[in-house]
Amino acid sequence: MDREIPAEVKKQKMLKRLLRLAVTGTAATAALLILSRVLGNDLHENELFIRKVDRGPIEISVSASGKLMPLQEEIIVTPINTRILEVYKNPGDSVDKGDPLLKLELASVETEYRQKLDEREMMKSKLEQARVRLNGTISELEMQRRVKSMQAKQLYTDLQDERYLDSIGAGTPDKIRRAELNYEETKLELQLLEQKIENEHKNARAELRVQELELGILDKTLEEKARLLKDARILSPRKATLTFINRQIGSQVPQGTQVAVVSDLTRLKVDCEIGDQHREKLSVGAKAVIKTGDTELRGTVVTVTPSVTNGIVYFTVVPDEADHPGLRSGLSVDIHVLYGLRQNVLRIPNGTFFKYGPGLYDLWIVREGRAEKREVSLGESSYEYVEITDGLNEGDRVILSDMERYKDKQTLKIRKN
Repeated sequence: MDREIPAEVKKQKMLKRLLRLAVTGTAATAALLILSRVLGNDLHENELFIRKVDRGPIEISVSASGKLMPLQEEIIVTPINTRILEVYKNPGDSVDKGDPLLKLELASVETEYRQKLDEREMMKSKLEQARVRLNGTISELEMQRRVKSMQAKQLYTDLQDERYLDSIGAGTPDKIRRAELNYEETKLELQLLEQKIENEHKNARAELRVQELELGILDKTLEEKARLLKDARILSPRKATLTFINRQIGSQVPQGTQVAVVSDLTRLKVDCEIGDQHREKLSVGAKAVIKTGDTELRGTVVTVTPSVTNGIVYFTVVPDEADHPGLRSGLSVDIHVLYGLRQNVLRIPNGTFFKYGPGLYDLWIVREGRAEKREVSLGESSYEYVEITDGLNEGDRVILSDMERYKDKQTLKIRKN
C-alpha cells in the first residue's frame, strides 16, 4: 500500500525544480547575449580602439628588425696550433686591459724563438767579421796605393831631371827613355790599384748588403715569433666583459680558433636587416627610431652593406644614448628609419590595420551610434602615423581595432556601454 508523500517533501522538490529551471534559463540568456555580441551587429564602444583623424606632420619611415649588440666587441683567436692548459676567467666576468684569460701550451714556439735568437747572434757575428775582413783588405790596398803614388811622383821627378840634364848636354836619350818607361809603368800600376780598390769597395758593399738583408729577414721572423708568443698569452685587450671563453682544458685548438670574446656592454649598437626592396630608403647618416617595449630612442644609421644577401640588406644603427639603461645586449628591437617629412597632412595613428603599405583599405567610421565600412586611400607612414590621401576628413572617428571578423558586414551598431 502506497504511503502519501508529506507536504513538506513535496514543497522541497518543487523548489529544487524551480531553481534548476531558473539557473538553466539564466545560462541560456547569457549565452544568447554573448553569441549576439560575437555574431551580431552590435559593438560596445568601450571595447574598441577609436581615434580621430587630425592634421600634422609625418616623419616618413621604413620599418626593420634589429638586435642589440655590443658597440665594441673583440674576438680573440689562437695564433698557433696548441692546446689549452689553464683557464683563469669565466663568462660574465669583468676584465681589465692586460688581464690573463687563459694559458696555452707554448713550449715549441718558445724553443723555436730561442733558436732564432741564437741564430741571430751568430749572423751578427759573421756580419761583423765580414766587415772587419773587408775593411782590412781595403785598408791594405789603400796603403799600397799611397806607396805606389809616392813612387810615381818620384819617378816623374827623375824623368824631369833626366830631361833637364839632356837639355844642358849632360844626359843621354837612353836614360830619358828608361825614366819615361819606369814612370809610365808605375803610373799604370797605380791605376790598377785604384781600380782594384774601387772594385773591393763595391764587392764589400754587396757582400755586407746580402748579410744585412739576411739579418733583416731573420729579425722580421723573430718579430713575428715574438708577436705570436705575445698573442698566445691570451690577455684581455681592453676593459670589458668576458662574454665567451673556451673552458675545455686540455683540448687541442687549431690556429685561428676562437677562444674568447670580450665585449663593452656599456655601449650598444643595433644590427638590423630589411628587405632589399627598401634599399634605396637607407643611407649612412639617416636618423632612426629604436623601439623596445616602452623604451623609444633616437639613433643614426652608421653603415649599410653594399651587397644583398638572400634578398636582405644589413645595416647598423647606433643609438644617441648607446649606454641607455633600457638597452640590453641580445634584445630584439623594432627599427624605423626616417627618410622623409610631410607637413600638415591628414593622419591617423598607425596600427595593425596598415599591413601592406600605401594603397586602399576598408576602415570603419563611427558616426551617430553606428560604424560604417568605407574604402580609404592611405599613403606614406611613420612608426606613429599613417597618411590619409582620400576617403576621410579631419575629425572623423576611425576604429583601429582588429575588425577582421566583420569583413562581410557593411554597418554595425555601436553601443555606449
